[in-house]
Amino acid sequence: MREALPSLVLLWLFGICLRITVLAIPPVIPLMHETFHMSQATVGVLASLPVLLFSFAALPGSLLVARFGAAHVLTIGILVAGVAAALRGAAPGIATLLAATFVMGAGIAIMQPALPAIVRDRLPRHAALGTAVYSNALLVGEALSASLTIPLVLPLVGESWRWSLVAWSVPVIAIGLLSAWVSRNSPDPCATGGPRRWWPDWHDPLTWKLGFIAGFASSLYFAVNAFLPDYLRWRGRPYLLGPALSALNWVQIPASLLMLAFAPRLTLKRWPFVALASLAIVAIAGLLAMPDGWIVGWAGLIGFCNAFLLILTLALPPLLGKAEDVHRLAAAMLAIGYACAFVMPILGGIAWDWSNKPVLAFAPLFAFALAAIAL
Repeated sequence: MREALPSLVLLWLFGICLRITVLAIPPVIPLMHETFHMSQATVGVLASLPVLLFSFAALPGSLLVARFGAAHVLTIGILVAGVAAALRGAAPGIATLLAATFVMGAGIAIMQPALPAIVRDRLPRHAALGTAVYSNALLVGEALSASLTIPLVLPLVGESWRWSLVAWSVPVIAIGLLSAWVSRNSPDPCATGGPRRWWPDWHDPLTWKLGFIAGFASSLYFAVNAFLPDYLRWRGRPYLLGPALSALNWVQIPASLLMLAFAPRLTLKRWPFVALASLAIVAIAGLLAMPDGWIVGWAGLIGFCNAFLLILTLALPPLLGKAEDVHRLAAAMLAIGYACAFVMPILGGIAWDWSNKPVLAFAPLFAFALAAIAL
């Protein structure tokens, strides 16, 4: 295990780049309302656009991995995501903000099929542990930007949502430069026997099953993050936003640490998925129906469930796929899963705008949870 430590450290650094810039948006949505007049559907699009790119660019990411190698694609993705994330802060209007978000999402998207391939290549005997490590970093990145933006970053940048987005891009660019240095001698697949296959096997039922299960895990997180800020403002409790986002994100960390310890025992089992999806339904209902004092606790429980579901799902491609096909299976799973996660917040935003009832923003998520349990 000692020889695997450098690879695990690198995986952790790479993993933190997957979400740290994405989750910098929810804490500043109220400030962005003051700059741009956005409907709830627009908020849903802004929150979901990176997720759409995670879906659409997953397959091109698989092609790039097959052609240039996972290490090089990962480096490109990190640098593109970091630079585009910073450029969001200079957006003069909604269109340019969405355009920069689009490019950022594309950069992250091509990273995602690269990471399972790197796990399988670097840690073939410890794939579950490697996945748990970079997933832990992903969750830490979410927690850092979601919980520290309001109390720490905004005061440091004069309460400017624009400069707060720039600030969160700096560590991503730095890690991208480190990745470029580490991968400088990585082989080109075409120089070692030709590029691998990249197009997924859409006829395999496993591809779709993994995709829809991953879709619920992602939808749970992104939909709650998208609507929690304005839901709390509607409820008259905007001061709970910081604690609720902190709980939603930071409680994921102990869940990911538990996965580090128990990953081999929990992966490839049915019952954890069913139990966690059921518990998530209870937590969402509690968040919407119970008194204000329970909001932070329910948000934390949602984060706990999401962390387990996410890591259990991400571990499946390197465990189930052949070494030469991991990027294909991962890309297909991510394409389907993030397509679902893109649709859910938009449907929720439309339901809120149409009915003027904030609780209905979470109705599509309830329905998807029941479908995931049945699946």
